[in-house]
Amino acid sequence: MKATGVIRRIDDLGRVVIPKEIRKNLRIKEGDNLEIFVQNDEVILKKYSMMNKINDLAQELTDAIYTFMKHSIFITDTDSIVAGSGPLKKEYINKNISDFITDSIKRREKMIENHFKELKITSDDTLTCSYVMSTILVNGEATGMILIISEDEKLGDTEMQMASIVSSFMTKYLEQ
Repeated sequence: MKATGVIRRIDDLGRVVIPKEIRKNLRIKEGDNLEIFVQNDEVILKKYSMMNKINDLAQELTDAIYTFMKHSIFITDTDSIVAGSGPLKKEYINKNISDFITDSIKRREKMIENHFKELKITSDDTLTCSYVMSTILVNGEATGMILIISEDEKLGDTEMQMASIVSSFMTKYLEQ
């Protein structure tokens, strides 16, 4: 565990303030849920993601869809790419998503870019591609995104329908 040198006092309501720099570095925003763990005599806070509960299912789902579509497909939560299949998998899996994708999730977007355009996937990586996006909504809350990406073919209605189907499946599965 990494020491920060920051000490905070617990107030009379049992609250503690997480310093702005730590929140920024860990991408913790107002309204985010934190999971609390106790290990020996330590309290551990971890940003909570519903998607972490179903990583194996998400990976199997992207693998199955890739065998049919042959385009890279990714499932994200609000911070990172949690599952993926296709030629871009090794490059992007478990990396933090860009502000563009984060904002698209917040806006609950469903979009198709059927012309080749630059897509900022992570804060460091931009890719010229055709892509579709479909937000995953769970109990009215935007929790992630389905991305289908092609570097060599223009994507169309079939890929948009597939992204919508996967998004709906994830929504129903997570709401149970």
